Amino acid sequence: MTVELHVAEGWLTVCELSGLTPGRGVAVLLPDGSQAAVFLDRSGRTYAIDNRDPFTGAAVLSRGLVGCAGGRPFVASPLLKQRFDLLSGRCLDDEAAAVRTYPVRTALTSAAAAVA
Repeated sequence: MTVELHVAEGWLTVCELSGLTPGRGVAVLLPDGSQAAVFLDRSGRTYAIDNRDPFTGAAVLSRGLVGCAGGRPFVASPLLKQRFDLLSGRCLDDEAAAVRTYPVRTALTSAAAAVA
């Protein structure tokens, strides 16, 4: 299975689902040159947000710590520790900040689809 993000050009395959580790993120390069951070939680749900930390400008959110607050999944920036909601992109520690979120889905790879 592959992980796909919805970007301006449509659905873009960014990685294999098997390449994701629950609770950890990976950075993926997008066609416009920006980066997204893709996460898999322990229940198997995938999330994607902008990889750029709006407080520092560094592309590091994929290396952040994943957690849950009030039933909402978040990633904490590895630099200044601000937490970003993985569903909305809203910063849980500063109402004025947010990151972009991307619609994400998993899909059968063409090789897997041919076998099925």
